[in-house]
Amino acid sequence: MQLREFWRAGHVPTLLSAFLYFDVSFMVWILIGALANAIVAEVGLTAAEKGLLVAMPILGGALLRLPLGMLADRWGGRRVGLAALAWTFLPLLLGWLWADSFVRLLATGLLLGVAGASFAVALPLASRWYPPQHQGLALGITGAGNSGTALATFFAPRLAEVFGWQAVFGLALIPVALTFLIFAVCAKDAPNRSPLTGFKHYAKVLGSVDAWRFCGLYAVTFGGFVGLASFLNIYLHDQYGLTRVTAGSVATLCVLAGSLLRPVGGYLADRLGGARLLTVLLSGAAVTMLGVAMTPPLMAVAVLLFLAMGFLGMGNGAVFQMVPQRFPRQVGAITGLVGAVGGVGGFLLPTVLGSAKSFSGSYAGGFVAFAVAAALAGLSLRRLSGASPELCEDVAAA
Repeated sequence: MQLREFWRAGHVPTLLSAFLYFDVSFMVWILIGALANAIVAEVGLTAAEKGLLVAMPILGGALLRLPLGMLADRWGGRRVGLAALAWTFLPLLLGWLWADSFVRLLATGLLLGVAGASFAVALPLASRWYPPQHQGLALGITGAGNSGTALATFFAPRLAEVFGWQAVFGLALIPVALTFLIFAVCAKDAPNRSPLTGFKHYAKVLGSVDAWRFCGLYAVTFGGFVGLASFLNIYLHDQYGLTRVTAGSVATLCVLAGSLLRPVGGYLADRLGGARLLTVLLSGAAVTMLGVAMTPPLMAVAVLLFLAMGFLGMGNGAVFQMVPQRFPRQVGAITGLVGAVGGVGGFLLPTVLGSAKSFSGSYAGGFVAFAVAAALAGLSLRRLSGASPELCEDVAAA
């Protein structure tokens, strides 16, 4: 595949606008996790409450992804994206001016889910501009907007040291406002948008076995990525005694691996086949998570987490290389469904890690549980290789 052909095939301003919308939204979505150590120092939380706090925005995103995906199919990604960006101002204002207790922070985090639901709008908005042979790279570039998590983990702890953690929510209003303006000017809906359909049509599509297979895979790849991105600050601070800023820096390096390698995963899936690539990536994630569960020295655990996030990020790109191939006319609804279940996976991971720490005094049990889930997902792909050609065949060669 020639990159020059790719850039000519679609609408670059929309592709870059979708990336920016996704990137800034993910930055906002992970703010509570990035600020967790500063929040805990002031509010005071148990290990289980820490896990629930950073998981709440992920749950909010999971709940909103399917509705926003369906709305994007019906009304267009540009209109829905602008509405979602406008809604994002509310939880940021609440975090800045109102959220000063555990309960209020939980409510703010749940409302921040609208930023995580950007996934179900940005990906189909970009996808519809590109032909099948370029889907992996187009969605990989858009999906690299999850690098916004790295912006949050790097800058939020530093800004909190200077201005206080509540003020960081107020400062985040600035990039959201700029993104709103750029998205309004540059983003366009593709002319080949699917005709409007009713909920019964979506319900029939969502009953597809392959749709739920994608959901399970994404619950591990994306759920693992966003769950770890939200929780790594807490884990590195509690387990290894790192300062808030240092923990944020190490977490940022790990998050960047997953974010920057997502387009690589999409590109390789175009060339090698998504299922074949995913089998390798999920096996790698399982092995590295088992290594983290052994609580090795800091340098070793940083390398393991870096590799694990890289595997998961590439896995995200590989999953969504296959989605438009299997469901070309329902990209928004299927993206919303798969993203919603992926968000549930992201909600469960920090919750399980926090609970494991509370009950056993160690995070190891949570990492082992995730390693088992990744291994089972990889094995399921191998078993499906002969049973579901739509899911497993090499679409690049078809």
